[in-house]
Amino acid sequence: MFRILIAEDDPSTARLLCAIVKREGYEPLIAADGVQALELLDHNQIDLLLCDVMMPRMDGFTLTRTIRESGSMLPILMLTAKDMPQDKHTGFIVGTDDYMTKPPDRQELVLRIKALLRRARIVDEHRITIGDVELDYDTHTVRRGHDAQVLPPKEFNLLYKLLAYPERTFTRLELLDEIWGMDSESDDKTVNVHINRLRTRFYDWPEFEIQTIRGIGYRAIKKV
Repeated sequence: MFRILIAEDDPSTARLLCAIVKREGYEPLIAADGVQALELLDHNQIDLLLCDVMMPRMDGFTLTRTIRESGSMLPILMLTAKDMPQDKHTGFIVGTDDYMTKPPDRQELVLRIKALLRRARIVDEHRITIGDVELDYDTHTVRRGHDAQVLPPKEFNLLYKLLAYPERTFTRLELLDEIWGMDSESDDKTVNVHINRLRTRFYDWPEFEIQTIRGIGYRAIKKV
C-alpha cells in the first residue's frame, strides 16, 4: 500500500484529501504544516507528498526546497488556492513535480497521483520501457531490438527526463538547470543543440517523438 503525506493546514481540506486517497486504496498521513511534515518524513516511509503552499511555521515552497536539498526525490504534488503563473514557476523551481489549484478536481487529482507514483517507480528501477524501446539509466543505453546506442551523459539524461514525464512541457530553463546544473555557464542554446542531436539519432523510431512547444520548451510524446 502506498503511503501519502498530506501537508495541509485547513482541517476540512485535509479531511477531503484524506478521503480521496483512502478511496483509492492509499494510506494517508496528515501534517498541519511544513515542520510537522518534515517530522513525519523523518519517521515514516512516504511514497508521495500532497503539499499546500500557504501553511504556518513553514510554507510549501520552503518544505519542498528543504526536501530537495536533502537529496530526496520524493514525488511532490503542490496544491494551492493561488493561480498566478509566478506561483507555479516558484513551485517548479524549488522542486515540485506537479501543481494543481484548489479546489482540485477529484478525478484529475487521482490521475495525477497515479502518474507521479508511476514515474517514481521508473526512477527507482532506473529503466523506462516504451514498446520495443528500453532506456537503461545505469548504462546510458537506449535499445530497440538489436539496435543499442550508448548516449553521452547529457543527451541521455535529457531524453530520460522527457520520457519519464510524457506529455509534460519543460521550459528550456528547467531542463538547463536540471541536466546541466544551475551553476553551469551553458545557455538555452545548449538545450536546443542536444534536442536536435536526439531528434537526429531517433528520427525514424516510431515509439516516441520530441515536440517543440513554441516560446516555451519541449515535451516528449509516447506513440505506443
